[in-house]
Amino acid sequence: MMSVKIIKVMEDVLGANDVLARKNRERLDRNGTLAINIMSSPGAGKTSFILQTMARLKQEISIAVIEGDIACSIDAEKVSEQGIPAVQINTGGGCHLDANMLDKALNVLDLKGLELLLIENVGNLVCPAEFNLGEHKRVMLLSLPEGDDKPHKYPLMFSTSDVVLVNKIDLLPYLHFDLDAFRRAVTGLNPDVKIMPVSCTTGEGLETWLDWLRSEISRRKGVKA
Repeated sequence: MMSVKIIKVMEDVLGANDVLARKNRERLDRNGTLAINIMSSPGAGKTSFILQTMARLKQEISIAVIEGDIACSIDAEKVSEQGIPAVQINTGGGCHLDANMLDKALNVLDLKGLELLLIENVGNLVCPAEFNLGEHKRVMLLSLPEGDDKPHKYPLMFSTSDVVLVNKIDLLPYLHFDLDAFRRAVTGLNPDVKIMPVSCTTGEGLETWLDWLRSEISRRKGVKA
């Protein structure tokens, strides 16, 4: 009987992706640009959150945005209307961004003097967590209506994130969301994670998020220096 050869395709794909991700990171580092990979399920409020972040920071730091979607350019157009450079990546059915896609987007952007790059990944709680883009920080956005059980169902997403934003926190009085249980579940997976309740509607928690961003940008400038 002939032996069966098993080809570990996923390992090969991720390995090649990681090589390019390191090159992306080096490129960003040379320019002193902080890159944030923002991940969530569809409809969690990523675009609204990015728009609120831009509106509050664009007068003090230079920002660009990369929008990842399966199709269309609606979100990139919303960003451009605010006077912020935006690049749209359409994956054509793919459920995540990868390092090659980011490399192509970086070729379009002028990174010189760019302090903050916000990357809106495709709405998905599985695949985006597996692919390193070369970003410096990962931010996961969970909306309150999704429920407090998501860390148990999608542990990789929560365990690989540096920040977990609990969006639409203004709805807490109207939903059965156990915030304390959610915190315990997330920190059980990821003890060093920062959890920030926020609301794009009321502005609650946004200053905490912005202060974290400012701190990370300052740290990135120190690394470049």
